[in-house]
Amino acid sequence: MTLKKPKKYLILIVGPTAVGKTSLSIKVAKNLQTEIISCDSRQFYCELEIGTAKPSQEELDQVPHHLINSRSIHENYDVKKFEQDALAILDKLYKSKNLVVMTGGSGLFADAITNGFDPIPEIPKEIREELIDQYERLGLKYLQDELLQADSEFMKVADIQNPNRLMRALEVFRGTGKPFSSFRNKALAKRNFETIQIGVEMERKALYDRINQRMDLMIDKGLFEEAEKFFPLRHLNALQTVGYSEVFGYLEGEYDREEAIRLLKRNSRRYAKRQMTWFKRNPKINWFEAGDEDGVLKYIQAQLMG
Repeated sequence: MTLKKPKKYLILIVGPTAVGKTSLSIKVAKNLQTEIISCDSRQFYCELEIGTAKPSQEELDQVPHHLINSRSIHENYDVKKFEQDALAILDKLYKSKNLVVMTGGSGLFADAITNGFDPIPEIPKEIREELIDQYERLGLKYLQDELLQADSEFMKVADIQNPNRLMRALEVFRGTGKPFSSFRNKALAKRNFETIQIGVEMERKALYDRINQRMDLMIDKGLFEEAEKFFPLRHLNALQTVGYSEVFGYLEGEYDREEAIRLLKRNSRRYAKRQMTWFKRNPKINWFEAGDEDGVLKYIQAQLMG
């Protein structure tokens, strides 16, 4: 493809879980003869397979992927470190390519690349220690209730089953007096590339059916057995997420297997809804129906040539 001028472009493909981002991204990357960077915060961890819905090995072999399986669950990997890593990969790829694809369902991580963040002041460690103590004594709902009062905007899009995400937002609020959401996107970071942002969506019932089917497939592949293997490590941040926390509750005897499956599906559907809430607020995202690969490619070509 001949570009109008040798600009550098990032093709960002986002959307809810199970909507078909992986297959679309691979087709786009192959068409543009480029590579893919993941901005899915669940897929960085090399130990986790079934519960994170990573691309299959066959899919990974079709196009070079970056950051999938790049970290261990024992590492503390946050959005700031991701921003540094992803920008370094982009700089390297742009030496030989004008186009790179990035895809994932983690809005916070996608925003880190397209927009950057206002710097957050260093928070006294005593605040996090107090939050950990309160979480251990009072439970997840305590964190959810306080954050709902402190930062209702972030609660609309956060993974509310992840206590570490909630504690991070609360420690910022307690330490600065400002909602965590107020630090997002106030001043756009200067980037040496332009971003073409594409969203993939699907009618809600069809998407929820796909999510339920995907969860059944994960269970058949051994999700419960995978979660049981990591049960002794359930305190790690990487494991405190939808797809694992529900099975941990079952293993702790809080409810039976049937209820665990119901929660897995319900929480995955709720996660997809929060993802869409996050992405729909971004007016720069151009939306396409799942399966409209030709429409996406035509749109990208028009943007590159326009």
